[in-house]
Amino acid sequence: MTEDGPIRLVVVDDQAMLRGALTALLELEEDLTVVGVAGDGAEAIQVVTQTSPDVCLMDIQMPGMDGIAATRAVRSANAGTRVLIVTTFARPGYLRAALDAGASGFVVKDAPAEQLADAVRRVHAGLRVVDSALAEASVFEGANPLSEREQQVLRLAADGRSAAAVASEIFLSAGTVRNNLSAAIGKVGATNRAQAVRIAQDKGWI
Repeated sequence: MTEDGPIRLVVVDDQAMLRGALTALLELEEDLTVVGVAGDGAEAIQVVTQTSPDVCLMDIQMPGMDGIAATRAVRSANAGTRVLIVTTFARPGYLRAALDAGASGFVVKDAPAEQLADAVRRVHAGLRVVDSALAEASVFEGANPLSEREQQVLRLAADGRSAAAVASEIFLSAGTVRNNLSAAIGKVGATNRAQAVRIAQDKGWI
């Protein structure tokens, strides 16, 4: 318990069952209280704006606005709210992107409940909390080599759509899309588009 009462939390996860489980676990701690929940990034911004929590626990992969974009928006709109990423996807690229977006911590969902609660307290205290194995992997993986445009094009091409289809969606020429795909394939060390998508997803670069 802090001098101002329990640490106020918002839990963001697109899976209702996990959202409920996280909320129930955190509510067992006397010094923590959940004041709001959200199922995606856009809703997270609304709930955080309405409740002004101390800490927002944010998932990464969600429909619509993902957790990275939502973290950036939350930090921009509510400087007093710290963000702790809680995700299934322990990928070095996600860690770097989350920290760049303003997150104060990054833990994986299979961490013990007491470890999660401790991470919340440490983030609230102004400390940075990062899963140790992921932090080590991030050092060795290096930074994301893809430009924002290359990331966008690879994400859109992940379902197998043609360069022309991707181009029409983002208002570029098919040639420009093909050039970006070619550059991305080279940068990640792949031999084709499908392999480039797989490598970039595994590393958390897209």
